[in-house]
Amino acid sequence: MPKPKPALTAEQPRPSELFTVRLWREQLNDHYEWRGKVQHVTSGETRYFRDWQGLVARMQEMLNASESKDVNL
Repeated sequence: MPKPKPALTAEQPRPSELFTVRLWREQLNDHYEWRGKVQHVTSGETRYFRDWQGLVARMQEMLNASESKDVNL
């Protein structure tokens, strides 16, 4: 049976993840579109996106992957 995790207190750091986000504009025929890259700093995993919904989806995928790795430890 796994041990329960201790409760967090104000003095203890909260579990967190660190990401970098890079944005740039690309010209497509007669208009520009924003593009981006999100990188999980700890693992180096990188995903690309074309809109804000894509950014949120990619970050959620990486967080889910990170959580599943933690469970397997």
